[in-house]
Amino acid sequence: MDPVDVVALTRSLVDIDSTTGREGEAGRWLAAYLRGRGYAVTEQAVDGERFNIIASPTLVAQPVMAAVGPGLKACATPLVFSTHIDCVPPFFPSRVEGDRVYGRGSCDAKGIAASMIAAVDRLRREGETRAGLLFVVGEERGSEGAKLAGETASASRFLVNGEPTDNRLGRATRGILRVKLRASGRAAHSSFPELGDSAIDKLIDALIELRTIPLPHDEILGTTHYTVGLIAGGVAPNVVSPSAEAEVMFRTVSDAATVRAAISPLERSVAIEHVLEVPPVRMAVVDGYDAAVFPYTTDIPFLTSWGEPLLFGPGSIHVAHTAHEFVSIAELHAAVDHYVSIARQLLTRQP
Repeated sequence: MDPVDVVALTRSLVDIDSTTGREGEAGRWLAAYLRGRGYAVTEQAVDGERFNIIASPTLVAQPVMAAVGPGLKACATPLVFSTHIDCVPPFFPSRVEGDRVYGRGSCDAKGIAASMIAAVDRLRREGETRAGLLFVVGEERGSEGAKLAGETASASRFLVNGEPTDNRLGRATRGILRVKLRASGRAAHSSFPELGDSAIDKLIDALIELRTIPLPHDEILGTTHYTVGLIAGGVAPNVVSPSAEAEVMFRTVSDAATVRAAISPLERSVAIEHVLEVPPVRMAVVDGYDAAVFPYTTDIPFLTSWGEPLLFGPGSIHVAHTAHEFVSIAELHAAVDHYVSIARQLLTRQP
């Protein structure tokens, strides 16, 4: 069988709309592709038509799957490459211009998935069958796929997770704390504001106070920062607002409890609902690669059962999620070489 064409595979994946919640078609295509190349593939149902893909490069040479429960299996290879097959909206198909593959998911993270498959394929051709693959759904919304995969026992010792890192190793990533600030008031006719109690005013006061609150700092990851991503409130321009809310996303560098404690004074004005928490992560590195700290989070916190984590991938986070998302073809090919090199170094540590 011919070696994997990493550009063609990237484009095939990009051309399937797999915005979060719609990963079913892409999963079916990818599972069939891997089976067609001789991989042992398990589809781990997540919800609806969505499923994770667990793949091993050999069908008979070693025990590639281990049962862990009714209908669930885990890869028994000591090294697993993993990334996600969902992407953010809106979908737009692939095109090639110069050295770039454009399209939704080209950088985050379908080009990464293609590079991983090409690397495992090359390793297999060279007789190395101790590297497997894990592709999950839902990373862009709530990591549903990774959470389920993390509940699945695995014999893997190392997990190489893929996100756009410009082909650098990740030394650490920030965590997430997402909260909703809810303000309550009393409606009144706007010509008599003294008869009402403005929830919007309370929310604004809380957001202004938030700017003044010192947030946790870490020597490697820096200082916690945040964005106010959503604001909603009121019922009409001529009504004193009875309710208002805002969603705030903190990029954390410490235990989220320290952030919750820091913002607790806001409860004088608003109620605080804790929506999502993902811890910061420190990762392993190997020799010969630049390593950097990244301010985003990944599926790694939910995949601790899959081994010691590393983070590496082609493409820049600065173009991910944008209307001109792309990945360099040269970076894709280089990533295949790098994944092979990283695998060889890690597998020499395997007892």
